[in-house]
Amino acid sequence: MRTLAITEAEHTGEYRLRLSFSDGTSQEVDFGSFLLKHPHPQHNRYRKLANFKRFRIERGNVVWGKDWDLLFPVSQLHQGYVGPAVY
Repeated sequence: MRTLAITEAEHTGEYRLRLSFSDGTSQEVDFGSFLLKHPHPQHNRYRKLANFKRFRIERGNVVWGKDWDLLFPVSQLHQGYVGPAVY
């Protein structure tokens, strides 16, 4: 069984990304309510849209920051869910 991975990510507006997955599916995920409702010093900077747009794909994850300051479980993103960030 292959591990689910993110293969592409595109900013679609505000705090939304269209994510494509290794199983051929895609999902638009809105990170806005999480960022606004769950303040944390490590990821508050991503409330600034310019910083949010600086995501990248690394090892099958969509990540922010030099040291993966913000990332979420791929299985949650696959379902369109944004829960507590993983550190």
